[in-house]
Amino acid sequence: MKKLLALAVIVGGVLFVVKRNKAAKAEADLWREATAPNGPISANGSTPAKAADASRN
Repeated sequence: MKKLLALAVIVGGVLFVVKRNKAAKAEADLWREATAPNGPISANGSTPAKAADASRN
């Protein structure tokens, strides 16, 4: 009986950790998506300046 109880506690702990890790990954993905810049990013991490529109000249 004690072995079954110990096994149940271990399985419950593992499931809890797996669920928590999935939730943390989902939150991190959501945060990354919400804070990602909309435009292209240059190699140094800053957004590039807009190209001059040739039709305005």
